[in-house]
Amino acid sequence: MIGIPEKAKTFVNNRWLVFVASMWVQSCSGIGYMYGSISPVIKSTMGYNQRQIAVLGVAKDIGDAIGFVAGSLSEVVPIWVVLFIGVAQNFFGYGLVWLTVNHTLPPLPLWVLCVCIFVGTNGETYFNTGALVSGVQNFPKSRGPVVGILKGFAGLSGAILTQVYLMFNFPDEASIIFVVAVGPTIVITSVMFLIRPVGGHKQARQSDDTSFLALYGVCLILAAYLLAVLILQDLVDLNQTVLTVLALGLVTLVLLPVVIPVTLVFFSPRSEEEERLLNEEKQEVFDHGKTEVILSEVEDETPSEIDSLPAEEREKRISHLQARLVQAAADGAVKVKKKKGPRRGEDFTLTQALVKADFLLMFFSLVLASGSGLTVIDNLGQMCQSLGYENPHIFVSMISIWNFLGRVAGGYFSELVVRMYAYPRPVAMAAVQVVMSCSLLYYAVSAPGAIYVVSVVMGSCYGAHWAIVPSAASELFGLKSFGALYNFLTLASPAGSLIFSGVIASGIYDYEAKIQNATNLDTLTDGEALTCYGTICYSITCGILSVLCLMAFVLSMIVVYRTKRVYAKLYGSS
Repeated sequence: MIGIPEKAKTFVNNRWLVFVASMWVQSCSGIGYMYGSISPVIKSTMGYNQRQIAVLGVAKDIGDAIGFVAGSLSEVVPIWVVLFIGVAQNFFGYGLVWLTVNHTLPPLPLWVLCVCIFVGTNGETYFNTGALVSGVQNFPKSRGPVVGILKGFAGLSGAILTQVYLMFNFPDEASIIFVVAVGPTIVITSVMFLIRPVGGHKQARQSDDTSFLALYGVCLILAAYLLAVLILQDLVDLNQTVLTVLALGLVTLVLLPVVIPVTLVFFSPRSEEEERLLNEEKQEVFDHGKTEVILSEVEDETPSEIDSLPAEEREKRISHLQARLVQAAADGAVKVKKKKGPRRGEDFTLTQALVKADFLLMFFSLVLASGSGLTVIDNLGQMCQSLGYENPHIFVSMISIWNFLGRVAGGYFSELVVRMYAYPRPVAMAAVQVVMSCSLLYYAVSAPGAIYVVSVVMGSCYGAHWAIVPSAASELFGLKSFGALYNFLTLASPAGSLIFSGVIASGIYDYEAKIQNATNLDTLTDGEALTCYGTICYSITCGILSVLCLMAFVLSMIVVYRTKRVYAKLYGSS
């Protein structure tokens, strides 16, 4: 019988424990999502106007988008170092903002606060990189669910940190910045040494599917619980005791997944059948390594019509061709060529990926679709105001919850596509983009209840992109430089939003507001902002975004067509 010390060592090195610890990191790493809560505090205490707050928001967005350093470091240093740098940036960046806002330090110039917020928010890129890199390396055959769940918890982190802030009943509003600075620091420092690659492919078990289903159940319960809490807080004036109990319930749900690794290690001994399957997988990996060069030649020699054959016949043909190449190479009749670079499905560096059409097509598809989604999210408050809704934060909370659900569902359903049909994962991205286009068109034609449709659909579809795209990138371009590849792809959303929101949406809004103001008898006072009312304020913008999402769909389908053979080889025999 295995003793307690051996069990404890196995527990610490269990990939499910690493995954759960990564979920905890992500549950407090969505620092950028908290800006809507901390910006009013900064504005009131520092006496800033809306333009100055917008400048701070730009600094936040840039810090959230630039992750090249985190991605590059993840290739050369342990994951805990990456996480520690993120913790240090978050703590000192937002710590200085908090000390300034509560007047412990003398007022700092606006540009200094911009630097502090940039540095603090940039720490989030280190958290995301560390969690995702360890996740896909430990679960190489379950990348969709892993990325979806991890990104989902990042989307919920703003709501989670807000509930923790309410639980402590701080005496001043500036303490929300204190929570942003200290909360992630405590949590991530506590678990950062657990998050690392632990040879996850060697820990495959038949119970893995059951474990993922259990996690999906927790995710659904967590989303429903948070939505109920937000609605309750909006409708009822709750006392501090109730707020504390609700927050403790939320923390309990976040901690609940640790039951999975505890059960697997301490109460579920591995069966002989699982050992046999594990040995077969090890042998498969070994055999793959021996024939890597020959398989590259097979890709060159395989006729395209083989892809249309049934899976069993296709595998037989490819195996026959491989055997012929091996024999010919051994006899000297064929000289195996050295590859000029990696092929799709192998490990790429970022530089190598940037010259590949598939990677660029995915990136620009993401710019169009994810940029459109972020534009709606950033302008949702103004959209609600233009339609006469007095409580836009209800829709903001709704889009956050559906963002979470979209990330989880995107990972789950895209995994079904590749597992059951060996079809390219980007087809799920294409499907999501069609749904986005339809919902935006629904708003553009001023249909009834459009704001509800847009909040649900755009929140979930925007989130789904961030489960599907990183998983597809890891499959097509490998895991070795996944951190750098992922952080480059994250530039797509702010790049699209910079044009779609900063130029198109704001320009059309101001134009319509000026027309409405010109027809009114009241004149604006100095410093008063133009306000637009009615669906016209954003209907043209949504119509344009609808077309952009259709263009993104076309780009995604080109990637699907180009990668059919790659996915057939990756998943065709599984």
